[in-house]
Amino acid sequence: MHVPDKVAAKLKELPVDPGVYFHRSKTGEIIYVGKAAILRNRVRQYFQEARVSDAKTDALVAEIADLEWITTDTELDALFLESEMIKRYKPRYNILLRDDKSQTFIRIDMLNPYPYICFTRSPMDDGAEYFGPYYNAVAIKKAMRLLRKAFPYSTHETMPPRVCLQYHLGLCPGVEEQKVSSVDYKTSLRKLMRYLKGERKAVMRDIETDMKKAAGSHDFERAAALRNQMRDLRELTRQIVFRDKEFIDISRDHALSELKLLLGLSDVPRRIEGYDISHMSGTNNVASMVVATNGLADKSEYRKFKMRILGNNDFAHMNEVITRRFAPKHDNWRRPDLLLIDGGKGQLGAAIDALEARGITMAAVGLAKREEEIVVHKTRSNVAVSLAALEKWREMFMTADVPFMYESDDFYVIRLPKSSHTIKLLQRIRDESHRFAVSYHTTLKRKGQLKSKLDDIPGVGPATRKKLVQSFGSGRGVEQATQAQLTAVMGEVKGALIWRWLHGEQLPKETSLDTES
Repeated sequence: MHVPDKVAAKLKELPVDPGVYFHRSKTGEIIYVGKAAILRNRVRQYFQEARVSDAKTDALVAEIADLEWITTDTELDALFLESEMIKRYKPRYNILLRDDKSQTFIRIDMLNPYPYICFTRSPMDDGAEYFGPYYNAVAIKKAMRLLRKAFPYSTHETMPPRVCLQYHLGLCPGVEEQKVSSVDYKTSLRKLMRYLKGERKAVMRDIETDMKKAAGSHDFERAAALRNQMRDLRELTRQIVFRDKEFIDISRDHALSELKLLLGLSDVPRRIEGYDISHMSGTNNVASMVVATNGLADKSEYRKFKMRILGNNDFAHMNEVITRRFAPKHDNWRRPDLLLIDGGKGQLGAAIDALEARGITMAAVGLAKREEEIVVHKTRSNVAVSLAALEKWREMFMTADVPFMYESDDFYVIRLPKSSHTIKLLQRIRDESHRFAVSYHTTLKRKGQLKSKLDDIPGVGPATRKKLVQSFGSGRGVEQATQAQLTAVMGEVKGALIWRWLHGEQLPKETSLDTES
């Protein structure tokens, strides 16, 4: 990738502080504004070969002729400053690269005697104050939760009759019972609004001035409250708001490039499908399929399967789920670039058997839990793993730990450093497939626990079950009833048949106890 000399020189000067960065075109136009928890890592990512390419980002990078940045004291400052800069410059790539549906605004109706704060995607001309747009809803909501400790505010659109739990936690000023006057409450909100506009230092200076005045006039209670507010604001410098997601994004790009090189794939695996099996002693057997698109969870593509093969046989269940996933009726599902099987040689072999039975050629690997080893079949995984590729992987990604590979039967087993981006990505996908499978298994198990024994009696339908429960009070009451009691309610033949079933005798398959159609 060609990097202009001017840009390359500035990339070396990037600080490790949080802040906002600006990409400029040859004409000096600001074409993109972004935020970063660590400017050096985030901005350099645009120009790295490891970055997962896409048409829009590639077009942006090709147009970058210069870059600038503004450092901030906290991630919160960077989050709010980014929004202000986007509103000021209206960069065209911010519109091109971001989905309008993800925009979030903060709404504060200062016309209300006791304003409440909420989030919305659609600002209106209703006289309220709107702040945004913010393109990371999770981050902005987390930021507002952090700020609420320093600037307590109400979220009640409809006023409750008594103070809420948040009041007792110090996060709401108690507007429900007017614990604070409207004037004082709005004064606090105006400070919060100034903070949202990026005036953190000015706000803190004003609070410090007010604290000294309160102390000078011997209003020590107010001075202590302002001191605590200052302390809460200073603590925000240590809060992580969006850094974790930023690190995952950078790690993801490295991981996909590493996987391409490590497995000898023709392109980065943009769609990875992860599979896992869950059961309890061979009951409520289920399988999960999770999807990572460009390294990120794509939950709308998740699928779950209830196993038709009974018993405790993970290999057979893995074969079944892969067979069913690639059935002709699912040809409209997008094909993955890589299958990730939760398990070792047995599970991977069963999955490959299913693929070959369908006549499908596809890259497939396993991830064994104990040592977090990547398992690859020598000839049937449709990947090109070699010692030369491992050595090239080590040199390119400059890890101090040398990757280790050994042979086991017809398989290669690869051990990568636990700190490698590749292992972390595969772990995230594997753990997500496990979580999704266990969640579905738990749902079925709970349904089974609520299921009545009456549901299993051949030929007993809703009408008969309803009559039995009405007569004996519950399913347990029916089970405890004598044969004479059952025949008195249901008749000689039907009562005897129900009693025999409840006491361990199997009924003939053609038996029908219900009179309903």
